[in-house]
Amino acid sequence: MTKTKKITYWVSTIFLSFGMLAGGIQQMLQIGGYNEIVTQLGYPLYLLSILGTWKILGVIAILIPKKTLLKEWAYAGFFFAMSGATISHLAVGQPITEAMPSIILLLVTITSWYFRPNDRKIIELQKQS
Repeated sequence: MTKTKKITYWVSTIFLSFGMLAGGIQQMLQIGGYNEIVTQLGYPLYLLSILGTWKILGVIAILIPKKTLLKEWAYAGFFFAMSGATISHLAVGQPITEAMPSIILLLVTITSWYFRPNDRKIIELQKQS
């Protein structure tokens, strides 16, 4: 892995982890304006506690060593959460500026996943001869 790819991975992963952890804590505790956002989107407030808890667990999964399958699930969860948030904002007619935090975290999720080192990927098992 080149130095540029390693730096890209770690910068995007740290940004992703910070964003998901901060948002996850606020959502789990239902603070920081998330109640209003979720209500405007038409979702029940209890969804915040679920999403917040899963985001915190996802950050842990991405940062711990090994556990490659768990990392794939965490990245998938982040992708679904952020793409779903983006679509939700746009579906209710909000301007794209309201969706920008979720769009940014969606792009950072993809970047972190794409540039992850081989020891953080699921590698297909080689057939033994």
